[in-house]
Amino acid sequence: MTYTFAELDKWDKDYVWHPFTQMKTYRQERPLIIERGNGSYLYDIEGNRYLDGYSSLWVNVHGHNHPELNQALTDQAAHIAHSTLLGAANVPSILLAKKLVELTPAGLDKVFYSDSGSTSVEIALKMAYQYWKLKDAERYADKNKFISLREAYHGDTIGSVSVGGMDTFHTIFKPLLFERIEMPAPYTYRMTADNDPETCKVHCLTELEAILREHHEEIAGLIIEPLVQGAAGMLTAPDGFLHGVRELCTRYHVLMIADEVAVGFGRTGTLFACEQENVKPDLMCIAKGLTAGYLPLAATLTTDDVYSAFLGEPHELKTFFHGHTYTGNQLACAVALKNIELLERDGLIETLPEKIEFLTQRLAAFRDLTHVGDVRQRGMMIGIELVRDRAAKEVFPPSLGVEHRVILHARQNGAIIRPLGPVIVLMPILAMSIDELDELLTITYEAIKTVTIEAGQTI
Repeated sequence: MTYTFAELDKWDKDYVWHPFTQMKTYRQERPLIIERGNGSYLYDIEGNRYLDGYSSLWVNVHGHNHPELNQALTDQAAHIAHSTLLGAANVPSILLAKKLVELTPAGLDKVFYSDSGSTSVEIALKMAYQYWKLKDAERYADKNKFISLREAYHGDTIGSVSVGGMDTFHTIFKPLLFERIEMPAPYTYRMTADNDPETCKVHCLTELEAILREHHEEIAGLIIEPLVQGAAGMLTAPDGFLHGVRELCTRYHVLMIADEVAVGFGRTGTLFACEQENVKPDLMCIAKGLTAGYLPLAATLTTDDVYSAFLGEPHELKTFFHGHTYTGNQLACAVALKNIELLERDGLIETLPEKIEFLTQRLAAFRDLTHVGDVRQRGMMIGIELVRDRAAKEVFPPSLGVEHRVILHARQNGAIIRPLGPVIVLMPILAMSIDELDELLTITYEAIKTVTIEAGQTI
């Protein structure tokens, strides 16, 4: 059965509530209705082709409609789609857990599955909190708080929102949240007059140490997105910042939680971002690229020390009372295993340095645009911050809708990208060719140039 665009447009607006979308505006516009994908491209219901410039929300690794990933899903479905992991096991979840322990930083020896980045963070927070209570409830009675960075984003469940720092997303829910302690984020462009990363790093680490010195007895853990704060606008941390955070957490006996949901699986140029500074977290959250964009699956990895604190007799109630219906789902785990197999077999991570260098060279031209204040890149993660006035670092008034207009301009010319506030984000599929990356940057450059010049003339 086929449906007309008009029918789908109407039903979409009648029945679907889209995430992170102002529906009043959405209902006034012509929707993009995706029907299929192939390689680096998405196709809408009318046959128009678009480069997937944000990896379908940062998840796609090998491209759409990959035959081997399709086959892995089909093969697993022929055996079983799902059975519970509560008190029972299944083959793909066992094999995947073993592989993840082999691939992640040394010391992360236990894997707890869930189904999204938000839930992986929720699990890490609960594990960290309960760990201290199980270690010594009296001695660590006050270890109830978490440190997170300004403008942090770790998901949308109540626990993950509690450690979030983005007022736009989180302020409305404040009465529902538990208390966190905020540390400064290394936003070099806004924090220093001359964009000096070393000054920014020293300031942030000095502030963190002051917090830990005063409050470490109250702090169960610190959560951080290694190297890049994604939703904050692709804020790239100065070299050595992550390592400094790890050292301070160790010194003050605070668990370090690495949220690798967005930055993992090659996005920063290495399989995991922590690798670049040889950081070994106490807990690590992964999702998004885990299944190469096929199915919702997440994992929280932790150490034997944390895991062992939960071991005891049933009557002691040391169990980690947390789980999800689809924890360790066989279909998702099977695809994740194939994703990792492809990464290793095809050497995709090893192809990234050439692509990253190409992006760096091409992005240099963006810096010359009148209304581009900053260009941030870490590996395949890119943020282009738009400003009305470069000298004052003043952004365009939201009423002009500049960022949205840039997105629409790019879409009309064959690329799908998204903004984060005043920042245009590029997160290309890792398997994109150099030619496809060139096409994506050309479309984005023209969109930014055209729309910002027009907007600048209206003020």
